[in-house]
Amino acid sequence: MALFDLRLQDVHNKLNDKELQVSELVDASYRRIAETDSSIKAFITLDEENARRQAAELDKQLQDGSERGLLFGLPAGIKDNIVTEGLLTTCASQFLSNYNPIYDATSVAKLKSAQSVTIGKLNMDEFAMGGSNENSSFYPTRNPWNTDYVPGGSSGGSAASVAAGQVYFSLGSDTGGSIRQPAAYCGIVGLKPTYGLVSRYGLVAFASSLDQIGPLTKNVEDSAYVLQAIAGFDGKDSTSANVSIPDYTSALTGDVKGLRIGVAKEYLGEGIDPEVKEAVLNALKVYESLGATWEEVSLPHTEYAIATYYLLASSEASSNLARFDGVRYGVRADNPDNLIDLYRKSRSQGFGPEVKRRIMLGTYALSSGYYDAYYLKAQKVRTLIKQDFDQVFSKFDVIMGPTAPTTAFRIGEQVGDPLTMYLNDICTIPVSLAGVPAISIPCGSSNGLPIGLQIIGKAFDESTVLRAAHAFEQNTEFHRGRPQLG
Repeated sequence: MALFDLRLQDVHNKLNDKELQVSELVDASYRRIAETDSSIKAFITLDEENARRQAAELDKQLQDGSERGLLFGLPAGIKDNIVTEGLLTTCASQFLSNYNPIYDATSVAKLKSAQSVTIGKLNMDEFAMGGSNENSSFYPTRNPWNTDYVPGGSSGGSAASVAAGQVYFSLGSDTGGSIRQPAAYCGIVGLKPTYGLVSRYGLVAFASSLDQIGPLTKNVEDSAYVLQAIAGFDGKDSTSANVSIPDYTSALTGDVKGLRIGVAKEYLGEGIDPEVKEAVLNALKVYESLGATWEEVSLPHTEYAIATYYLLASSEASSNLARFDGVRYGVRADNPDNLIDLYRKSRSQGFGPEVKRRIMLGTYALSSGYYDAYYLKAQKVRTLIKQDFDQVFSKFDVIMGPTAPTTAFRIGEQVGDPLTMYLNDICTIPVSLAGVPAISIPCGSSNGLPIGLQIIGKAFDESTVLRAAHAFEQNTEFHRGRPQLG
């Protein structure tokens, strides 16, 4: 793991000074996977042959002095709902267990341009629906800090692989907290960018108005580098924002003097574990010592966020997943009686229980006679939630609170209680509904399991979010913790 504990800039320096080769980084990645993945189960598919071939090509560039990309030679894992040309993209679903894409997602193409090396595809909750990674149709991923506990979800494999030192960084997707919550549970950094900053082209859709690709890394500086590589306008994505992309690393000054922090009282109230609350309050003391100020604020419509999110996300999922019918791609049921029977059998056999639950909820919410009462009302409440954030951001630079109300829970503990599982996202879902950026960074631990601090920013102001996160990181040691694994 020593190589992957280095800062990205340190790895660059070693490569440039010819103290290190890309093939050594790739060897270290696959060696670590061999040592640990039997207990973690972070990966669904490995791409070892292509990765080693690419490493050899990059090593030649080291010798001839060719221009090097931003993430040159770094081993990366890709969540298995982000399509990769010639490499299975299953969404952890039996429905897509044989799906071999013929193109790359824009984010993957940008990583290739930055010359990172794709190690393989990472486990997840099926079609990104879940908060524990127990909904994968292959096997659950386990938390590297304690393999009896969940890593969070749906990007559980993405978080666990980075925490376990299997890859240098990974890409995940965040619909209602699926980057930030697993980052918190696994003690790493997880960034959900502003909606539209990173192209969704090639991300298998769950809820199109909420889905967002982002990086999971070991430290904030590396997160800034990865975001720099994948952010930007994409004409292939109709929701891509045509905004200028700043130099995110230039924001990492360590200076937060005068930073105005709002602390949402709704994120520190009922249901928040006392040790999680204490860790967040201690983090605020660090910011005070650095010259920042904080005040309690209110986001009054937070109590409606869970209901709003699950109506909207499930409705969009019902529409998006209608394309999986056994006709065009994916697994097809054998011996159907007719076309309708083909649809019914393929979907019954291909989808897991949580996916079926959300499709049925969404179909009901969109059905005649219920659309106005449920879906339309949820959209109106979403606007109120966004207005809550707008009002606070008129006076404050960032909002802070816990990423999740508790630390990771035991595998199997909540699997039979979907409502309790949904409540684990109470701190992350409002941010997703508002479409603003947020990062989770380690800020403490409880019973040997990490606690995450969530820093929320204004739309397209990732620079301030990263600056605030980096300043905390530079003045604490929480990000240096590593699980004792293997």
